[in-house]
Amino acid sequence: MKPNDASKPIRVVLADDHDLVRSGIKALLGMVEGVQVIAEARDGAELVKLVESLSPDVVMTDISMPGMDGITAIAEIHGRHPQVRMLVLSMYDTVDFVKRAVANGACGYLMKDAPPFELEQALRSVMATGSYFSPAIAQRLLQPSEPTVDDELTHRQVEILKLIAQGRASKEIAYELGLSPKTVDVHRARIMERLRLNDIASLTLYAVRKGLVKP
Repeated sequence: MKPNDASKPIRVVLADDHDLVRSGIKALLGMVEGVQVIAEARDGAELVKLVESLSPDVVMTDISMPGMDGITAIAEIHGRHPQVRMLVLSMYDTVDFVKRAVANGACGYLMKDAPPFELEQALRSVMATGSYFSPAIAQRLLQPSEPTVDDELTHRQVEILKLIAQGRASKEIAYELGLSPKTVDVHRARIMERLRLNDIASLTLYAVRKGLVKP
């Protein structure tokens, strides 16, 4: 991708399920010369639709959002619009989160508690060089990591685990995913076997730790 034309603003779509957080980020970006926030999304599904219709230069997204999460949205967008730069802005700083984001198409990652100037630095960097990782995140990437949830479970199992952790019953999960309750039960048993966990509480804690659901 060619460097952004100086006469054109960097067009950004923001995604975060917290209105105040989104407003704060938008206000900060509004003070950056040559940056324009063109749309905002509250979840991954809305983000995918906005990117489809607006073709922004950069997406800045949280990971943990209701419905379709940020990782899934990043993967979908990357598959359809590989030219869009995707920057994660998250409260999670574990190696697992960063590597999952990058594996699915993110080109940058910074923390929500980063200083305001780092937002501009990250945007300029992903447009100019194609990537940006804050010093703290870069340091964590050098550390050995435990297996990611994508290493341990299939995509379908991750979907089911998220719904289990949200307190959904087998019949509800089956209806939402177009499966039979028996199939959901089989998946749940296999998830427990793969993760060596014995109850729903343990599955829920695992899902929270991996950022699949919010605490």
